[in-house]
Amino acid sequence: MLTAQTSGHEMTDLLIIGGGPAGLFAAFYGGMRQASVTLVESMPQLGGQLAALYPEKYIYDVAGFPKVTAQELVNNLIEQMSHFNPNIRLEEKVVSVEKKEEQHFIVKTDENEYHAKAVIITAGVGAFEPRRLELEGAAKFEKTNLHYFISDLNAFAGKKVLISGGGDSAVDWALMLEPIAEQVTLIHRRDKFRAHEHSVENLMNSKVNVVTPTEITELHGDDTITKVTLAHVKTKETQDIEVDDVIVNFGFVSSLGPIAEWGIEIDSNSIVVDSRMETSIPGIFAAGDITTYPGKLKLIAVGFGEAPTAVNNAKVYFDPEAKLSPGHSSNMKR
Repeated sequence: MLTAQTSGHEMTDLLIIGGGPAGLFAAFYGGMRQASVTLVESMPQLGGQLAALYPEKYIYDVAGFPKVTAQELVNNLIEQMSHFNPNIRLEEKVVSVEKKEEQHFIVKTDENEYHAKAVIITAGVGAFEPRRLELEGAAKFEKTNLHYFISDLNAFAGKKVLISGGGDSAVDWALMLEPIAEQVTLIHRRDKFRAHEHSVENLMNSKVNVVTPTEITELHGDDTITKVTLAHVKTKETQDIEVDDVIVNFGFVSSLGPIAEWGIEIDSNSIVVDSRMETSIPGIFAAGDITTYPGKLKLIAVGFGEAPTAVNNAKVYFDPEAKLSPGHSSNMKR
């Protein structure tokens, strides 16, 4: 269970900005280093993109898990972190970070003000919004059956589902919905998909109705979409298909938001860090997809390595007498 939320005017050792995989593991590791931890997350739930965008999708490249759903991974990280009872603050957006003096940072959100000895930014790709279907009247269906996120696969059981998109998300959702929905149609405006080759091969061998190069030109219905007009990109020939739900996967637009104004060195919309995961401001560290350095890979597994590096170096920053290496977790009492 998560700890009860408390006010942040007392000094905390570590303040972590972002509750995605790297942030959750950093919170655990901070507890293992006997640091007090406050974690601030702007979303209503922990887990970052894993929980918000694809909770039921399988992840295959996390060490020790042949496969694990995004939500299962998040749940495990929360359970692991909760052993140390960090102070979790949900639905709070960090608007500024000010270095008052060494080992004293003031972090302001849209709700509270926090004081911390060190800060770790694990904000993923920053603020992200889906690229929306740019058709007249499309917005009104977002409250009913036009979807940019999927949180429950079973909601599409026995339904006719149209998916528009050509990347990994579109192909993966089509494959996951195929055994559940009555019918799945996947359209893409190009002839070839951008998704992983193995996924595309599975798609072509599935019962998913693949229509390319085609795009949506009109949505029909009053409160819900009941029919969609599709147009061939080259011939302009149109066809209408009946649908129960429409899923649009055109990718996402991300930005650093207020982070870009905190005086931290930024490169290509990412935070520049050194080998200690420290930013250009001593005492502010970063980990996960938001960081950049030569050879950087934006993988969950990489973030799991960067988080302990950030925490251990932050520990030494605010407690110079502390050891950089914490020893082995197998010696930890549970």
